Amino acid sequence: MRRFAAVLLIINLIVPSLALGADEAALAGYSSRSSQTEREWEAKFRAIPDPANLKEYMQRLSARPHHVGSPYDKENAEWILARFKEWGLDAHIETFDVLFPTPKVRVLEMIEPTKFTAKLEEPALAVDPTSNQKSEQLPTYNAYSIDGDVTAPLVFVNYGLPEDYEKLDRLGISVKGAIVIAKYYQSWRGVKPKVAAEHGAIGCLIYSEPKDDGYTRDNVFPLGPMRNPDGVQRGSVMDFASASPGDPLTPGIGATPGAKRLALKDAKSITKIPVLPISYGDAQPLLAALKGPMAPEEWRGSLPISYHVGPGPAKVHLKVEFNWDTKPVNDVIAKIAGSVAPDEWIIRGNHHDAWVNGAEDPLSGQAPLLEEARALGMLLKQGWKPRRTIIYAAWDGEEPMLLGSTEWVEAHADELRQHAAVYINTDGNDRGLLGMGGSHTLEQFINGVARDIEDPETKLTVWQRLQLSKIAQAKSADDRKELRQRADLRINALGSGTDFTGFLDHIGVATLDMGYGGEDEQGIYHSIYDDFYWYMHFSDYDFVYGRALSQTVGTSVMRLADAEILPFDFVDFADTIQKYTKDLEKLLADKQEEIRERNQQIDEGVFKATLDPRRPTVAPPREEIPPHLNFAPMQNAGESLTRSAEHYRQALSHKQATLSEIQIDSLRALNQQLIESERKLTNDDGLPRRPWYKHLLYAPGVYSGYGVKTVPGVREGIELKKYAEAEQEIVRVAKALEEESALIESAAKRLEH
Repeated sequence: MRRFAAVLLIINLIVPSLALGADEAALAGYSSRSSQTEREWEAKFRAIPDPANLKEYMQRLSARPHHVGSPYDKENAEWILARFKEWGLDAHIETFDVLFPTPKVRVLEMIEPTKFTAKLEEPALAVDPTSNQKSEQLPTYNAYSIDGDVTAPLVFVNYGLPEDYEKLDRLGISVKGAIVIAKYYQSWRGVKPKVAAEHGAIGCLIYSEPKDDGYTRDNVFPLGPMRNPDGVQRGSVMDFASASPGDPLTPGIGATPGAKRLALKDAKSITKIPVLPISYGDAQPLLAALKGPMAPEEWRGSLPISYHVGPGPAKVHLKVEFNWDTKPVNDVIAKIAGSVAPDEWIIRGNHHDAWVNGAEDPLSGQAPLLEEARALGMLLKQGWKPRRTIIYAAWDGEEPMLLGSTEWVEAHADELRQHAAVYINTDGNDRGLLGMGGSHTLEQFINGVARDIEDPETKLTVWQRLQLSKIAQAKSADDRKELRQRADLRINALGSGTDFTGFLDHIGVATLDMGYGGEDEQGIYHSIYDDFYWYMHFSDYDFVYGRALSQTVGTSVMRLADAEILPFDFVDFADTIQKYTKDLEKLLADKQEEIRERNQQIDEGVFKATLDPRRPTVAPPREEIPPHLNFAPMQNAGESLTRSAEHYRQALSHKQATLSEIQIDSLRALNQQLIESERKLTNDDGLPRRPWYKHLLYAPGVYSGYGVKTVPGVREGIELKKYAEAEQEIVRVAKALEEESALIESAAKRLEH
């Protein structure tokens, strides 16, 4: 009670000065009167988040390992539920039963030319009090690897990407019948066994290269933040980008009790070959035993060995076997009912499960979510009533592959299509710059929020700091000119890898994903050392950026929830579409020139002339030069979109002074159109060969996983040399953009009447 009273006293002292100093310009989607009221409530909100609370939440939630199905995972869900209720929110837990394999056999040994048995264990450290919770920790493994017992020569494949196998072909090296060893990073980890299997490999090892997250970056843990020789990156290798995230046995329907379940053998997202992650301490003897050609220079890491590709003479035995059990995931859902438009939902989420203790991933994002909820609860007691319904979600099962959020989205798909206006996601937080990604209809909106948040280190706004940092890092004069002159900073497009995926890629809900970072090095990702001790020594240990994240996301939630008209903007969106079209034209032109030049060099004998007889390589094969594609449908649709976007912005500007006079029914109809604007960018048939992914502008790449492919049907058609398919996708995308333009035009005319 004393803490609550003290906070209220501080608010009463601070808020008047904040309100008086606020920018008087009306917020997008607000009348002048409602804008001033909103700014006053937002100022009250931003005064509430307390770093001491963030520290307390993290320490409590990370006290023990809390992976899916563990006792402490359930305890954490119940603790979060109790906090939501304590703060006055209507909350409950929704449980889904999902397939979650855990290891029962893990063996890795080199049997030729010498004997070596991998430890496959991260040791407890005396200074780190939670690293010794061995009985509760998941061993080091990759979830959704198939069972396997294989023995074969070893081949080093760099990061294990398609282009790496092209280089192996040039070296005359095949991985057919081999076990490959690949470095982490540069792609979603599940891409590595996927591509290896496509090239005939029978097993896959993934190791942490110290050049990427070890001693070449900084001191290793516990003396520094980086991965030590025994550190291992756990993680899922589910092929979610080609199939779907969520429970592999209930694809697309939600793993509710009684849901139809496939047999394990029919699950398309399980790997085709066995996979195991290892430390660089375990990897070094294996890599050192390889002979064959020297690895290309850019493949070589920082271990004190000569990097060869093999195959052999290193021969390894890999055996993994799993308990293929179903486990409950517990999503904690809290609701604040809207006072005017309760059927329009603003949804905010972060996950609470971890591979082990998970202080950085995910609790550095979960703790700010909780503090946002506490602050909103305090505002409710002071009389604030959001116009729209706000839903706060603490997802479970994100780490194995977005299990909790995907099952929830699939179970509530019809409601979400009808009611969900915006989804806002976080998934961890550190020190540094604000990262902003999402739907480009929200680009102007989130830039506006960033202009109102103070950076705790520089005291600039987080927008100013980000802009100046981008100028400093820009590689061209044109980039610097745009950064100085464009009204809004460009936000990143979203692929996948966290809980926004079901909302954006499957349903078509306008989405934002945010977090601070860039100043901290970290090499403890998905290891037992991602814990409270590490975070308090090497990251945002005073939690000022945790507070900034609460302020940033909470302000976004309030501003979206309270606006008379949802603050979507289509001018930045149309500009982005024009850019994407030009990018695709350049991608095709570059590929045409690349293949044309390579074919000419083959004809001229360049490869034969430059061959080192002592290090022979194979010339690349001739290829057909890609055909010209007709981008006119997208170009025309983009121009139409630009006109409609400008028309809507002008209509909204002229109406802003009298927004409060518009009838509730008219506002409801207009906002429903705006909600539908993101749905218009989806197609019920989905993307080629992966129907679960329905968004035509954003998707994870089939061979990049987390990484986004913008206009994926067209882009991947070009990249994968499926040119007829790319041509068809241009037409589909153009049709969606034309429908989007018509919707925007209709919304503009509605404002004018």
